[in-house]
Amino acid sequence: MPNKVTAVLSVALLAVTTAACGSDAEQNRAGAITVWTEENLADRMTVQQTLAAEFTKRTGIKVNLVGVAEDQFSQIVTSAAAAGDLPDVIGALPLAAVRELEANDLLDTATPGKVVDGLGRDTFSPRALELDSAGGKLLAVPSDGWAQLILYRKDLFRKAGLEPPDTYERLEAAARKLNTGGVAGITLAIAPKDSFTSQSFEYVALANGCQLVDNSGNIIINSPQCVKAFEFYSNLAKNYSIKGKQDVDSTRATYFSGKAAMTIWSSFILDELAGLRNDALPSCAECRADKKWLAENTGVVTALKGPDGSEPAQYGEIVSWAVTHDANKDAAQKFVSFMMNEGYERWIGMAPEGKVPTRKELAGKWNGLPAGVDTKKPLSEVYPAETLDALRRSPDTFARWGIPQGQGKLIGATMGELPVPKALSAVTGGSLTPQAAAAQAKADVETIKRGIR
Repeated sequence: MPNKVTAVLSVALLAVTTAACGSDAEQNRAGAITVWTEENLADRMTVQQTLAAEFTKRTGIKVNLVGVAEDQFSQIVTSAAAAGDLPDVIGALPLAAVRELEANDLLDTATPGKVVDGLGRDTFSPRALELDSAGGKLLAVPSDGWAQLILYRKDLFRKAGLEPPDTYERLEAAARKLNTGGVAGITLAIAPKDSFTSQSFEYVALANGCQLVDNSGNIIINSPQCVKAFEFYSNLAKNYSIKGKQDVDSTRATYFSGKAAMTIWSSFILDELAGLRNDALPSCAECRADKKWLAENTGVVTALKGPDGSEPAQYGEIVSWAVTHDANKDAAQKFVSFMMNEGYERWIGMAPEGKVPTRKELAGKWNGLPAGVDTKKPLSEVYPAETLDALRRSPDTFARWGIPQGQGKLIGATMGELPVPKALSAVTGGSLTPQAAAAQAKADVETIKRGIR
């Protein structure tokens, strides 16, 4: 498999270099950097290629832009590191991937601080900088974020006299009452090999005060708060969700078809929900006459609270620009600074529904940026101001496992193993109790931790 991955990567690099940058000799004369990006959808690659060309025109530095799939990142970066063929810069990296690079000593930890200081540290979300830091050093430059949300059918809730599902109690009551007439109470990710399952569960677990580790680094995912989270999530999935190993695609499809009253999904869903993307249109009966119907009848919960949680918790992802240890550091610094300044509005504007700015100066414009692919429309024309205000503030309140406790390397190391989704799936399938699943997850995470250098 590693040889196959390396070959695929080499083909991708060759294709981009040939199309955009000419021969190796030309690159060496002008200077060049290779940039990987996990924003690899075709429409977003087009925007990034335009930005790269503008950067080259300004600086003379050529950019070899390569799209990399998030679920292949670990394999590809391992192969590239072994071959001595790492890129200079990697964009749109999730926090766990940044920590994976840190754990393998692949990061340049001086350049990110220079970029942020040059742009003005006070212009960034403090929480985003905190989540990207370790030992007093900035590991990467936080560019934007997305929030995990509970989406619910306002029309069905209103008819049933239900409150918004912002607590465990209200969420379960709604799932139970609305699980009728061919409509599931909720559709939840449960696929054991899907990182989306991990994200969805971490959101629910944080709401109940469940942490992966304590402040001393001990694995505590078998705590009573975590056992309760396993029990709560698996109960929803077994009794009120669609049967089978639901994942990132099937949960969206079920909610869009009108066959579920609730789902947990990221804010990236908001443009599709509003009928702005033809390859992922809502398909409910009412949506056929009005593509906006489902968006107009969907409520959004950002923060959730469990019975053992001290306060509501908001899960979200910060994505960042990372510079590798062997990079052309001067060129890399110039490129990342450009993308976070002159190119920033266009970078965020590729998909504003899932790219909430971490730089404050753009936050005020964010909800007016056109969202969508086939149809373009500002989010402010579709969603209530209070929903967008909560999303705009969300990067300052994101909670995450392990990183605040200084265990970012552990979080990165669990990225490929997904021990928690495996345990959770076993509970839903009936082969483990919530207590046994929590114990299994603890043992698996401890094994992973022992393997970290």
